[in-house]
Amino acid sequence: MHYWIGSKNNPQMYYNNYYYKFNIISDNIKILEEYENYIPDKSWMLYLLEVFNSQQIAVEINLICQFDGQNYFEAILNGINRYRFTKVIPIVGHKYLRQIKFNKLNFSLEYYLKNLNTQAEEIYTFILQTDLLFSFQFSTCFTGIEWWNKIENKPYPIKYKIEISELMYGFNDNPYDANSIVFFPINSLISDKDDDSSNLSYYPIEFNYIGIRNGCFCYKVQTGYCSHGLNCSFI
Repeated sequence: MHYWIGSKNNPQMYYNNYYYKFNIISDNIKILEEYENYIPDKSWMLYLLEVFNSQQIAVEINLICQFDGQNYFEAILNGINRYRFTKVIPIVGHKYLRQIKFNKLNFSLEYYLKNLNTQAEEIYTFILQTDLLFSFQFSTCFTGIEWWNKIENKPYPIKYKIEISELMYGFNDNPYDANSIVFFPINSLISDKDDDSSNLSYYPIEFNYIGIRNGCFCYKVQTGYCSHGLNCSFI
């Protein structure tokens, strides 16, 4: 069975003058603690940074944990794993920058990952087919947790305690300088969860809202109990 819980955001709600320019989404994910591996056989779980285009095609850069102890970052498009990062790997105590960029000029999607402790970085570029009518317009984003359980009809305890911060949208404000980027904080989070959640009384995690750090939302995900994702806003 497939479960998820977390929060979503629609950039159009607060950024009417800019949202149509947004082509970058990023966050920081810090691995605070590793729990015992309770992931059932042939199953896996994900810590997501996910953005949907206007066609509701999902583009993701996720921290994935498996039943067999393999933990890694993965670039995903439309539900299909496209690339496993091998130079930047998850380490307890380290913080990572995750970033997705829609590059309309080159008709590509860029997945960028950087270990902020060691400065190691890795980028994967997925070239879209030129005959594919892919929309480069952001629609919504999702931050949260996803489970795939191949044994039982329920989510299971999570693998890592993590901290999410620096949730932002961005766009390039100078076409002659690829590093000239304007960022805007994701300034509202609305609880979002799977359609089967009516069968669950709780999820085996806890969202601990820390507050505003560097102008952006910051929260922790740890073992616990909850029935909803975060609901918060700057407004």
